Amino acid sequence: MIDDRDRQILTLLQQDCRISNADLAEAVGMSPSALWRRVRALEETGVIDRYGAVVNPEAMGLGFEAIVHVHLTRHDPEKIIEFIRAIETSAAVQECYATTGQADYHLRVLTRDLAAYNRFLDEFLFRLPAVSSAQTNVVLRTIKRGRPVTG
Repeated sequence: MIDDRDRQILTLLQQDCRISNADLAEAVGMSPSALWRRVRALEETGVIDRYGAVVNPEAMGLGFEAIVHVHLTRHDPEKIIEFIRAIETSAAVQECYATTGQADYHLRVLTRDLAAYNRFLDEFLFRLPAVSSAQTNVVLRTIKRGRPVTG
């Protein structure tokens, strides 16, 4: 069970996963050894899934962002597995969600520019046998990006 102290630890780690154990312990009012045990338990139970860096797409030269609603031709299990494996290997696909509603999958795609996005469609997405069609919504600006999960 996650308590308020665990939530505080998780919030601080999500803000800066490189924070030192000593600084994190001080921020939450614990001894470094007790904090280390708590963090280790959060990792072992899968609450902390991984650590990482948040990269600015524009600084990486990725100025085109789109949400792509993908419709499959049919729900053949082999074709779906092939689709998912291909999506997992694509550097342009940042996120992929299987959802309810009109589209089967929703992708967040980042590319250098519109020409690169068109190549992604023509040379990758539309070559996947399971894909029937895709509708693109171009991201004009980001209002809110992911934030810490604290439950």
